[in-house]
Amino acid sequence: MKTYKTISALKEREDERIAMIERHLANGVIFADMSAHIDPDVEIGEGTSILPGVILLKGTKIGAGCTIGPNTLICNGVVGNEVTVNSAQIYDSSVGNSTTVGPFAHIRDHCVIGERCRIGNFVELKNSTVKNDCKMAHLTYVGDAEMGENVNMGCGTITVNYDGVVKHKTIIGDNAFVGCNSNLIAPVTVGCDTLIAAGTTVHEDVPDGALAISRPRQTTIADAAGRIFKKKKEQKK
Repeated sequence: MKTYKTISALKEREDERIAMIERHLANGVIFADMSAHIDPDVEIGEGTSILPGVILLKGTKIGAGCTIGPNTLICNGVVGNEVTVNSAQIYDSSVGNSTTVGPFAHIRDHCVIGERCRIGNFVELKNSTVKNDCKMAHLTYVGDAEMGENVNMGCGTITVNYDGVVKHKTIIGDNAFVGCNSNLIAPVTVGCDTLIAAGTTVHEDVPDGALAISRPRQTTIADAAGRIFKKKKEQKK
C-alpha cells in the first residue's frame, strides 16, 4: 500500500478513495461507512457488504453476496460467492463459495480453500489445499498440506511441517477426524475415514479407516487431591 508525506497528497488520495467507493456503490456493492481502502483493480460482486476497516489490495476479486469485514485485509485474493471474511487477513490465496473465515484467521500465500469450509478464530494456513466441507474452528495451524473433503481438524491441532531445514508435506484424506491437540509430524499421510484420537502425535502413515492413538495411560489415585492440597497449605504456613 502506498504511503503519502504531504497533506495535499493525502487529500488527493482521499478523493480517489471516495470515488472508488462510489464506483462500487453504483455496481450494487453495499458499504457500512466510508472507511474502506480499495485498490483500483479490485473487483467486487453485487450485493456484497463491505464493513468498517476493510483493506482490499491489488489483484483481489470478491464474488456476490459476501460479507467482508470488519477489519479485514485481502491482498491478491480470490473470494467466491456468499463468503464471510471477518477480522481476517488473506494473501495470494483463494476461498470457495459459502466458506466462512475468521475472526482472527490468517490465510497466507498459495492456499486454495474449497466451498462450505469453516476457517475459524486463530487459525493459520500456508501453502495448503483444503477441499470442500472442511472445518478447523479454532487454534489450528495447517502448513504445506493437502486436505481432502469433509475433514475436521480439532482445536490445537497442527501440521508439524518444518524440521529446521526443510518444509515437509502432510496429506489428509476425505472424512478424516483429527482430535484436539494432535500433532501431525510431516512428511505423513493420514488416510480416508480415519480417526486421530485427541492428544495424539502422528509420526507414521495412518491407513484408510484406521484409528491412531498415541498418549500415555492415565493414572488416577483416589482421594489423593485432598492430601496434596493439605500438605501444600501446611508448607505455606
